[in-house]
Amino acid sequence: MRKISQLFTLLFILTTALTAQTNKTQKNDETSNPITKASGLSLGGYGEATYSRNFYSDNVFRYMTPETYKNDPAHGRFDLPHVVFFVGYEFGNGWRMNSEIEFEHGGTESAMEIEPEEGGEYEAEVERGGEVVLEQFWIEKTFNKSFNLRMGHIIVPIGLTNGNHLPTQFFTVFRPQGERTILPSTWHETGVSLWGKVDKWRYEVQVLGGLDSELFGSDSWISGASASPYEFKVGNKLATALRLDNYSVPGLRMGVSGYYGQSFNNGIKTTSSDKYKGIKGEVMIGSFDFEYNKHNWIARGYFDYGHLGDAQTISVYNRNLPNQSASPRSNVASDALATGVEVGYDIFSQIAKMKQKKQKLYLYGRYEFFDSMYKVSKNITDQDWCGRQVLVGGINYFPIKDVVIKAEYSAGLMSSAFKNENAINIGVAYAGFFTK
Repeated sequence: MRKISQLFTLLFILTTALTAQTNKTQKNDETSNPITKASGLSLGGYGEATYSRNFYSDNVFRYMTPETYKNDPAHGRFDLPHVVFFVGYEFGNGWRMNSEIEFEHGGTESAMEIEPEEGGEYEAEVERGGEVVLEQFWIEKTFNKSFNLRMGHIIVPIGLTNGNHLPTQFFTVFRPQGERTILPSTWHETGVSLWGKVDKWRYEVQVLGGLDSELFGSDSWISGASASPYEFKVGNKLATALRLDNYSVPGLRMGVSGYYGQSFNNGIKTTSSDKYKGIKGEVMIGSFDFEYNKHNWIARGYFDYGHLGDAQTISVYNRNLPNQSASPRSNVASDALATGVEVGYDIFSQIAKMKQKKQKLYLYGRYEFFDSMYKVSKNITDQDWCGRQVLVGGINYFPIKDVVIKAEYSAGLMSSAFKNENAINIGVAYAGFFTK
């Protein structure tokens, strides 16, 4: 607690000093300072509607006894993966607010009904399963182009997808499978961020709430540990995230990012047993990603590698948690890996009429490999079905800049013991501002 108090004291002093300096600069030259932008309201959002035809079993036990379900029929699914509305406001003098509320899979619905079969009793019914999430809410102060302070609930920019999660920022119908398997997507935590741009570089440094190791799992590594099943997020552990992007080459952005934080004993119930003394559950993630967008080509790629300390102890601890726990109560790997690349070409760029209308049609291909149990500790069984390759081919049609229609064939290549998970996916999506 002392370290936390010292951190916020330092931030308060720094903010006060920089605000005073900024105000002084504004008085000397109000016309040239970019943070004197007039106040105003911004409204926007993004959303996706999808259909999938999956040529494999949807039985939850298909990985435990694959022979039993290998001949199951194909199945179809309609979904609304993400529908997001964001509201921003410029207060003036460099202060702004931004918030995003996200409805995943159509949100949730419940209703009170009278059941005639049960003597007219009132009964609560769940009408729809989904989530409503406050994905972002932060207050930001801009001091100058190279230094900005953001405080609140913020995006953690680890990997490619977390910083580029709008449906117009990736070709596939769904968010890239590898990163959303091993990392939270979209990863958002409450904390403080310092960011800015210096010449051809952009940097970001964050101090955040740590993850909860009880929510780690074999098929998802740490991806389920960002959200809290409670009305608050336990803050016994802090974490740091760093990101650095370079824009020196025209049309090319290259970025590296990293994360470090302890995760054990960061749940609503903690243990003081000597058996777990010294167990930290350190989560370390390193990532490289890039995007090239020029000459009618778009190419994106990433490589993420993560390590969990004390993975064996955490696996045993989680398996012994009560059935009522929010934990998956499964083993977790010491190391996880995901990598992928996609390349697309705008074939409408060669058709004068379509180019004049500013319509685009990208023909693309994508490859991914990921494994949520890439390395396991001693006495932990590796689950072969957690590692797979994915090949995707499809199109993205942009009738206008902010709207895209997608179609693809996806081949999920499993180890020989399991049936490949192939699918046809179709989607329509938008991303943009409603105000200018």
